Amino acid sequence: MNWTSATEAVAHIQSGSRVFVHSVAMAPQTVLHALCSRADGLEDVELIHIHTEGKAEYVEPAMSSSFHHTACFVGSNVRAAVQEGRADYLPVFLSEIPLLFRSGRKPVDVALISVSPPDAQGFCSLGPSVDVTLAAIEAAEFVIAEVNPRVPRTFGDGNIHKDRIAFAVEVDRPLPEAHRKPIGATERAIGRHIAGLIEDGATLQMGIGTIPDAVLAELHGHRRLGIHTEMFSDGLLDLIESGVVTGEEKAVLAGKVVTTFAMGSQRLYDHIDGNPLYRFKDAAFTNDTAVIRQNPKVTAINSAIEVDLTGQVCADSIGPMQYSGVGGQMDFIRGAALSEGGKPIIALASTTRHGASKLVGALRPGAAVTTTRAHVHYVVTEYGAADLFGKNLKERAKALVDIAHPDHREELDRAAYDVLHGHLPKSGFNS
Repeated sequence: MNWTSATEAVAHIQSGSRVFVHSVAMAPQTVLHALCSRADGLEDVELIHIHTEGKAEYVEPAMSSSFHHTACFVGSNVRAAVQEGRADYLPVFLSEIPLLFRSGRKPVDVALISVSPPDAQGFCSLGPSVDVTLAAIEAAEFVIAEVNPRVPRTFGDGNIHKDRIAFAVEVDRPLPEAHRKPIGATERAIGRHIAGLIEDGATLQMGIGTIPDAVLAELHGHRRLGIHTEMFSDGLLDLIESGVVTGEEKAVLAGKVVTTFAMGSQRLYDHIDGNPLYRFKDAAFTNDTAVIRQNPKVTAINSAIEVDLTGQVCADSIGPMQYSGVGGQMDFIRGAALSEGGKPIIALASTTRHGASKLVGALRPGAAVTTTRAHVHYVVTEYGAADLFGKNLKERAKALVDIAHPDHREELDRAAYDVLHGHLPKSGFNS
């Protein structure tokens, strides 16, 4: 491990390179800024990553001749660039991104990462983001690392020996934080409906946001819950500390909270630091359907932008406009469906903030189907839960209309008639 400055480290990146950037709260901002400061001397450098926190200078219009960005998940910092055509989106399941790197299908020249200082044995920790980063490190020609004492040391797959790091840059910077937002009445109602579907001893997968937080807030009367998830945030901590989450009935790493990344407040980072309860694993493991299904009663809670009356789920685009990404939704929806007693759940408010229905006769023109109607089981809004598994198209449409906002049910009934008779609905699109 060669200690150097950020400017000297990025001088080793050449035009035409493919550069991987560490994920979520671990994006190495000092090194990225130094790389962008070299823009005038570089051409055709590709930066590839999933969601990252912080500024993404490399997608600014002035950088377009030097850098292009491939988003495997579209976060808020690159969304405008993707939508305006200055960056691109690669549709891929989170579980398969490591395969892209390890197989050489997407060769990685340089991995830019953040790590903890090395321990007595020379191992650094990838902290709260192992995800697809481990595979990128393994595949990279060389690694540039910010070494940050604020990075929590985590158990699992994210231990990187200092000898794997070609250039190390010393920084001392707090990790970006995500704080919980207030839970509104709609989210509380959704949380109550989902909590009613969760059995004692279930293994949970959830994301970040007010709906997952609302579900977790309703689970204090449950017992022996386990966690095998793609990610988690602060909402989980109270359940762990109160003894609701024990993981004793899990089949995979029983008694451990299994995840691939986490993001939250400093409380969360302090909680996971050196805590053997947690196992931060490669996304190829956490999101492998064959692994997920081994756990009992897997209850997977995922979100949607809109759901049509046959059960098709759009969760990553608004019409043709790319908004986020496929992520791990299908990995866990399918894994839950195959788990004994499992329950795959799509949760969403019945309307947008403008009052348009999120349950629609047909998806917007150009909308991506994130999860097919054959994979969907439960759809939950604040008006109830619709179990679509085993239902024909007519039964599905009725079940979904019943959990739509009352103001839209008559219109959706008409749209359902059109859909069931092989016509595009005269109404039922979002607005």
